[in-house]
Amino acid sequence: MCDLVQISETGFKKLHEELIELEKERAVVSKRVGIAREAGDLKESGEYIYGRQQLGFIDGRLGELRAQINRSEKVDCTKVQCDRALFGTVVTLLDLNTQEKVTYQLLGPNDADIDTGSISIHSPVGDAIVGLSVGGKASVTIPRGEFHFEVIAIAKSQIE
Repeated sequence: MCDLVQISETGFKKLHEELIELEKERAVVSKRVGIAREAGDLKESGEYIYGRQQLGFIDGRLGELRAQINRSEKVDCTKVQCDRALFGTVVTLLDLNTQEKVTYQLLGPNDADIDTGSISIHSPVGDAIVGLSVGGKASVTIPRGEFHFEVIAIAKSQIE
């Protein structure tokens, strides 16, 4: 049996919306393939060949999405406890080398996005943060070297 993977309510909605859109796209592509099949010579039909390839990609992604959704445990990030850094919390770190502050929201692998300030709890930095309280210190090796930090704040997310 697979372990459940935590996902934010927002991340779950995004997966579900993508699933619905792909199911619609699959119906359109499937209809195009059917029309191309009826037209005759399948060996020479670019529309048929391309459509079948497209269906393969769509079916593969649909399978991935369904598996992710089935393995997901939704978490409302606005209701998490903030005594320790856990899934859904927003954690502010102080880089002990540069004295710069950086803030991340800890999320699961399915909805983490560094561009929006969220990292996976399974990433090297996320793994080092999980379980720490305010004042907790840790070090982790990242591609640019050692990252030594201290947790200076833990807060609830403003989004689900």
